[in-house]
Amino acid sequence: MEERARQLLLLAAVAGAGAVVGGLSVASVFSFLSRAKRREGYVRKLLESNGGAGGTHAGSTGPGARLHASSDLLSDEVVAEQLTRNIQFFGVQSQKKVTESFVVVIGLGGVGSHAASMLLRSGVGRLLLVDFDQVSLSSLNRHAVATREDVGTPKASCLKKHFSLIYPECQIEARVQLYDSSAEDEILSGQPDFVLDCIDNIDTKVSLLAACVRRGLRVLSAMGAGARADPTRIRVADLRESSNDPLSRAVRHRLKKDHGIEGGIPVVFSMEKPKAKLLPFQGSKEEETPSDYQIVPGFRVRIIPVLGTIPAIFGQVMASYVVTQLAQFDFQTEPIVNLDLDHYRVLHHRLLEHEELIYGSAEQVLVDAEEVMYIVKELWRGRSARDQNMKDTGRKMWRSVNELMLVRWDKTKPAGVSNLILLKFSEADAHESTTLDQLKDEEPEFYAMVSRVLKRAETEFAL
Repeated sequence: MEERARQLLLLAAVAGAGAVVGGLSVASVFSFLSRAKRREGYVRKLLESNGGAGGTHAGSTGPGARLHASSDLLSDEVVAEQLTRNIQFFGVQSQKKVTESFVVVIGLGGVGSHAASMLLRSGVGRLLLVDFDQVSLSSLNRHAVATREDVGTPKASCLKKHFSLIYPECQIEARVQLYDSSAEDEILSGQPDFVLDCIDNIDTKVSLLAACVRRGLRVLSAMGAGARADPTRIRVADLRESSNDPLSRAVRHRLKKDHGIEGGIPVVFSMEKPKAKLLPFQGSKEEETPSDYQIVPGFRVRIIPVLGTIPAIFGQVMASYVVTQLAQFDFQTEPIVNLDLDHYRVLHHRLLEHEELIYGSAEQVLVDAEEVMYIVKELWRGRSARDQNMKDTGRKMWRSVNELMLVRWDKTKPAGVSNLILLKFSEADAHESTTLDQLKDEEPEFYAMVSRVLKRAETEFAL
């Protein structure tokens, strides 16, 4: 009865507007309603076939929010319809992992606001948003949701206000607060599933990253997005692999010097060299200094030119990476391998020579230079299979090619894409003198790792 009443009300509204719009038949209205019901039925059927989530405690505190536990969000038909495309992509159980997750975003400017916005739209069930700063008029060129009416209001509060209109079921906490070591327990407690570092101050960034490593929290850090223009050069990689980025270089140095941390932190960075430098300080009086304008001691007051699209893309990349991690959706980030085609040709020629020497012929080499590129770059990331610690980057990687070669993993099979490993010369000699059974018994972890990597090649080449 209630559904029938809704249909009649809609028909009455259409009839009342008929003089204006005209031509809209009763049949077309019922057709629209039928399509809407089919969509609802599809989502309901999909949820029922995969098992609904349970839970009873309250959810968001935003205006107009229905009360839900984050574990119960997908049982709400409106939420399920809003997240239909994600459910179709991930599957219900993986999307459920996203809606049950708790993510902390620290730094809510051009990068952080876009990252937080897409985490929200992707269905993350709980967000903690942290920033001490306010929305400025000049920040509207890169902020995800702020309007002129928001200028002068705290960034954290601004996001919460807009987010509550987009996805009111999300539990959102906004803290107008500066992250520093004294705030670590307060902000990083509660076992967040992921922390996003979108801070542009080196001291604070290093403190946060060190705290996350110490606590065993998964963290993704944004490096310098200012003064760049090329979106094709944005990458996700380990901090040790980031190049052409002064902020990455400074963070690496400080983490190693002050905390003994040399890597293991994924970062979003641009391989593009900065196109501009910090603009010089210009005070209104001769006796003024930059420190007179600091909101917080130690934070820069000079301005770095920013093309608003680049920090937005950084934020989108961060959100995509985190959501797929939360959903346990497996993919391989593009390796940072600074080799050109000539390097791969050298490695291919070296493989042919090795096959001639060991097997008397190169007839069983089933790869060309382009497939060698896939093997070296995608499978082994430009490094020996026995040394995947990413210490050689940039020009060091070029030099490392001089001591690397491809050899068969299983000597009884041809040299194809799923049977070649990259080793140093001395390692290759040792490998040729041992058997796979010996490796499996003596080095089970190495054997398992190589088998897993080569299995990926089988899958991707449909072998």
